[in-house]
Amino acid sequence: MTSTPAPDRSAARLDKWLWAMRVFKTRALATDACRAGSVAVNELVAKPAREVHAGEVVTVKQGLFTRTLRVVGVPKSRIGAKLLPEYCADLTPPEEYERLRERSVQQVLAREKGSGRPTKKERRVLDELFE
Repeated sequence: MTSTPAPDRSAARLDKWLWAMRVFKTRALATDACRAGSVAVNELVAKPAREVHAGEVVTVKQGLFTRTLRVVGVPKSRIGAKLLPEYCADLTPPEEYERLRERSVQQVLAREKGSGRPTKKERRVLDELFE
């Protein structure tokens, strides 16, 4: 009779860890990002099945936003948002978050091509934003 060894809890699949850390909404999205080359571990592009261990640095490109996380631990499954600091440390520079905020403001201010000049009401709203 052979018994199978218990799984090592000090390591987990990269896609599963990203999903558990709430970087991606679904594990399938995490897997797709890994396959697309948007995820790197210790500055090397990683596949979804690569195991991550405590102390490694994971870099995730989500659109124009680049997130940097350090693996502190590996949870058994997806965890609540309040427990995230126990398993990962956010190393993303504050400049990235500032650029993300600026882009969201630019999207609000962007006008559809061919829509003409802003109306008086729209100009007032824009003025209120910048005051």
